[in-house]
Amino acid sequence: MSTKRDYYEVLGVGKSAGADEIKKAYRKVAMQYHPDRNPGDHEAEEKFKEAAEAYEVLSDSDKKAKYDRYGHQAFAPGSGGFGGGHASNMEDIFSQFGDIFGDDIFGGFFGNQSGGRGRGGGRRATGQRGSNLRVKLKLNFEEISKGVTKNIKVKKYVSCNTCSGSGAKDKGSMQTCSSCNGSGQVRKVQNTFLGQMQTVTTCPTCNGEGTTITAKCPACKGEGRVYGEEMVSLDIPAGVQEGMQLSLSGKGNAGERGGANGDLIILIEEEAHPHLHRDGLNVAFELFITFPDAVFGTNVEVPTIDGKAKIKIPPGTQSGKIFRLKGKGFPEVNGYSKGDQLIHVNVWTPQNVSSEERSMLERMNDSNNFKPHPDKNDKSFFEKLKEAFS
Repeated sequence: MSTKRDYYEVLGVGKSAGADEIKKAYRKVAMQYHPDRNPGDHEAEEKFKEAAEAYEVLSDSDKKAKYDRYGHQAFAPGSGGFGGGHASNMEDIFSQFGDIFGDDIFGGFFGNQSGGRGRGGGRRATGQRGSNLRVKLKLNFEEISKGVTKNIKVKKYVSCNTCSGSGAKDKGSMQTCSSCNGSGQVRKVQNTFLGQMQTVTTCPTCNGEGTTITAKCPACKGEGRVYGEEMVSLDIPAGVQEGMQLSLSGKGNAGERGGANGDLIILIEEEAHPHLHRDGLNVAFELFITFPDAVFGTNVEVPTIDGKAKIKIPPGTQSGKIFRLKGKGFPEVNGYSKGDQLIHVNVWTPQNVSSEERSMLERMNDSNNFKPHPDKNDKSFFEKLKEAFS
């Protein structure tokens, strides 16, 4: 199985490229490998599809941010229904081609060479696409660790039930556009010094829909949608983290008059844990023990993401010691790695002591056994950190 090329490499731009530069680069690559220019060339067709997929991600600010952070893995299968939604066939690519190249360029240049493929293989736009929605979703450590399905109520535009999204009062209130005869496009043939050139533009009468409404639906006033709410099920993959954005295709605002729905963008927020702290895939816990426990050793119970665990504190444990519980951290999103839980030992020093306690401490302080005698096994604080997070 071949490895996907980097999307920036596919379009020949750098990661700092802006929207205009990305669009310009896509036009150049798509023109070079367009099937009409390379009939029968399978390799050119694959590069054309590859460029379309790269543009679809890099031209969308949310998908681009996700790709910059996680690469192709951000849109890997099994991510709980969230993904890039890449165009998988030529029909889907051509349906959006005119939006990038302009109808005149598409119809005039490619239509003249291929016998008039037309925009989107003759498909016409239906209505206006709905806008994207953004919601915040707060998750606790356990939900993040295991993944979770959340059902949330989203207030948004939904398809009008009265007219089934058409915007018309009834079936008899919709008629085929007389200007384009239902194609959604108007064509013109012009004579130039290069010969006849055909141009295809969106029909101005019906805005490319192919139909016109004579009487509007009273419920939605002709929009084909009304403001309401919908219960949406979200499958959140394990390992997500604060600030990550997930996209659920088609769950945003309903489009006007049967137009495609927008997407639902979910912004992940983490609930603070009362005892644990997250550091990437690892979980950190601050453990405080008494001076006698540090001297004699003890068994303690510590909190973890999914319950409690017992650990043994050996005699002579120094303050700053870090214990590691393997695999008790967070999993990698769509990956196989898993973090650990790191337990940082702090020997508790009392701030107020009685006269009797002071007398005992002074006697211990005079004992040579209580004088610091670090050896080569007693690592420095920085060495401990380096070892813990390596």
